[in-house]
Amino acid sequence: MKRILIVGSGDIARRMIPRLAKSHLVYALVRNPDYCKTLRELGAIPVVGDLDDRKSLSRIAGIADSVVHLAPPAQQGSLDVRTRNLLSVLSGKVRRLVYVSTSGVYGDCGGEEVSETRPLCSTSMRSRLRADAERQIRDWARRRGATACILRVPGIYAKDRLPIERLKQGLPCIKDFEDSHTNHIHADDLANIAIAALHRGSPCRIYHASDDSNLKMGQYFDMVADAFGLPRPPRLSRMEVKDAVSPLMYSFMSESRRLSNSRMKRELKIRLIYPTVADFLKAGS
Repeated sequence: MKRILIVGSGDIARRMIPRLAKSHLVYALVRNPDYCKTLRELGAIPVVGDLDDRKSLSRIAGIADSVVHLAPPAQQGSLDVRTRNLLSVLSGKVRRLVYVSTSGVYGDCGGEEVSETRPLCSTSMRSRLRADAERQIRDWARRRGATACILRVPGIYAKDRLPIERLKQGLPCIKDFEDSHTNHIHADDLANIAIAALHRGSPCRIYHASDDSNLKMGQYFDMVADAFGLPRPPRLSRMEVKDAVSPLMYSFMSESRRLSNSRMKRELKIRLIYPTVADFLKAGS
C-alpha cells in the first residue's frame, strides 16, 4: 500500500483524507496534539511536528512515497522557511509532491486571461513567500528526479467559507467599471484536483486549480448576498474602498486576473463538482 504524507491538516486535508485512506496509508503532520483524534477518525495516522522547528520533523523522514504540502508559509521574512525545513527532511523515497500555492503570485494582471506560463509578479509578502516555496520545490524535484506539481489556487469557497459576515457588516465593493476580475474554486473540487495531481500530474508542472466562473469581485458578493437574502454591498470608487477596508482586504481587491483552467482539465482529467459559483448557490449547498 502506498504511503502519503499530508502536511497542513486544515480544511482541504480533511476533505482529502477519507478519499485517500480508501487505498493509501495516510499520515498527517499536525502541530497541535489535540487534533490527533479528529485525524484518526478521518482515517489518517497523525504525526506531531512543527514546520517551524526542523528537529521536530525527524519522525516524517522516510515514512511516505508521496507528499501533499498544504501548509502556508509563516507571515514574515522573505523565504519560506517552513517549506525549506520540510524538504530538508524528506527522504529519497518521496517520488511525488503536490504543493498548493496561490494565484496571487501573478500580482495584478489588469483583468487579462492568465495561463500557467505567465511570469510571476508577486507584490505582497504572502505571495512572495509562496513564490519562494514554488522555487524551492521545483529545485528539489529536479535534484531528486521527483515529480512535483504546483497548484495555483484562487479564492476557496464552501458552505462554511462564504463572505456572510462581510456582507452583514455592509463593507463596500468597487464600482463595476473599476472592479477586479476574480477567480474561485470550491473546497471539494480543490481536494479532488490535489488528488488528481498526485496521480496524473506531470513533473515540475503548474496547474490552475480554478473553476469556470467569469466574475468580478462585486458580482461574486452580489450573488452570495442574493442567495442568502442579505443586502448587496454598497459600491464605491476604488479610492473610497481603499480607505474603507483593511489593507489586507484591499490587496485582494486590487488584483485582477482571469485564470485559464484548460491545462488542469486536459491533463488532470478534472470534472468539476461545481463548475461555477452559481452552480453551487443554485444547489443550495
